Amino acid sequence: MTIPADKIFPRSGDSQTIYLKNAITDPSIEVGDDTIYNDFVHDPRDFQKNNVLYHYPINHDHLVIGKFCSIACGAKFLLTSANHTMHSLSSYTFPIFFEEWGLDKKNVTDAWDNKGDIVIGSDVWIGYEAVILSGVTIGDGAIIGTRAVVTKDVPPYTIVGGVQAKPIRKRFDDDTIAELERLHWWDWSREQISRNLAAIQAGNIKNLK
Repeated sequence: MTIPADKIFPRSGDSQTIYLKNAITDPSIEVGDDTIYNDFVHDPRDFQKNNVLYHYPINHDHLVIGKFCSIACGAKFLLTSANHTMHSLSSYTFPIFFEEWGLDKKNVTDAWDNKGDIVIGSDVWIGYEAVILSGVTIGDGAIIGTRAVVTKDVPPYTIVGGVQAKPIRKRFDDDTIAELERLHWWDWSREQISRNLAAIQAGNIKNLK
């Protein structure tokens, strides 16, 4: 059982939900198998234009999203150029306007602080209109609440919400989380996942095989 390499829409008659990987053309955006994005406002196939923002080649930053993630409508990923520099006495982006101020064009990236890539684990649920900032890593199995603004790393299997996002609770006890991180079921073959769907959906980790 395999997904055709170019399949965009998982469900017949649904033009709002896509397999995100198959809509991405930018090599600096990496998306795992079976990750879905839903958009009821815009064409979901325009994700990299509408949802991955301030993402310019000059910064060499990446957005990495794992497998089996669920991304809700309007979620945004703000990369490096959203960060005006905090090292200057002014937050104004003088280096961008190098012609106006007689600055060296090669120093244009001095206008912002490069906080690094955004890395999303597998089986992560990102809620409606949540915002993920550059430099953030979100662990496997985490849940990001509606309209949360995530400024710091999120541990695996942790639910966060708010502005700025803070932990609400863990999804499971520590032993279950450790076992899920060991199993990495999302890396199994589709056949093995299918055999274990009943246990996965029932929350019965002891029956996984």
